Amino acid sequence: MDLLGWVWPLAISGLAIWMFGQVRASLRGRGRWLTVPMIVALLVFALGGGLTTVTTASAVARAGAGKMIDVGGHRLYIECTGSGGPAVVLQAGLGASSSSWAAIAPTVAPTTTVCAYDRAGHGRSDEIAGPQDGIALATDLHSLLERAGVPGPYILVGHSSGGPYVRVFAARYPDEVAGMVLLDPQPADAFAALPDYPGTYSMFRTVAAVSPSLARIGLLGPLLGLTADESTTAAARGARDEVFALPTALQQAQALTSLGDRPLIVVTAGSGQQAGWLAAQDQTVGLSSASVHRILAAATHNSLISGADIAASSQAILDVLVAIRTGTALR
Repeated sequence: MDLLGWVWPLAISGLAIWMFGQVRASLRGRGRWLTVPMIVALLVFALGGGLTTVTTASAVARAGAGKMIDVGGHRLYIECTGSGGPAVVLQAGLGASSSSWAAIAPTVAPTTTVCAYDRAGHGRSDEIAGPQDGIALATDLHSLLERAGVPGPYILVGHSSGGPYVRVFAARYPDEVAGMVLLDPQPADAFAALPDYPGTYSMFRTVAAVSPSLARIGLLGPLLGLTADESTTAAARGARDEVFALPTALQQAQALTSLGDRPLIVVTAGSGQQAGWLAAQDQTVGLSSASVHRILAAATHNSLISGADIAASSQAILDVLVAIRTGTALR
């Protein structure tokens, strides 16, 4: 497929140019005007496909400050900055990569070690065959941190669907969790707690199924407003597989029913949420007897990690860190 990614845009371009020559030489009137739009469409697809191939190659070749670690049959990218402990581990949302933490990680690194990583099929990490459920993701992360030499217990931070992912990790490795910060986390019981979620998920699944094909011809980014890195064919396949495995991951996240008295802060965006979201966030706060719920009325789901509200998200992480180090209660 990598080789075909370079060949097929050139072949389609050559075919379109040849067709254009034949149309000019042989067709007149309505026949010409019916054929020209098809030729233009072929050229657009070829151009989009060529740009996608170049973007994908650039993303693969891009160097990062972190390192690639073999976790058993495939490698994951992890980038840690700062020093000290407990280490903060950042888990991105559905289909996202470590780059989504670019604004938050530097604000935490002066105080402790902070690590962001790419799940398989995202960012710089290797692709794998087929979807991974929450347990597979937790196993990968556990191996990654161990082999990267990042000692626990950790402060786990999850945004959106990263929330259920870190809950699965905490259920599987409870002794390696010192505290948790959940940034507008997706409820683990979303299919039951959110009346509109089944329909929303069905739409996501449909879009995810065609995303790799749209990415191959360069239309995914323009249609969905994604960055160049998010609209590569590899990223589209990774996001598709995560969407397909999400119901299983959510069910697995429900295995975590309590963090005991370990500090937990849930930061909820109050703007643009679907019915039932705030009530589900309140239930999530009940995971710990030492928890705080911070609702930001003007914040949106994405502004917590890439907009005007990143300071509040960073502060939540630092507050949990201080509570662990000093033994004081959250406020």
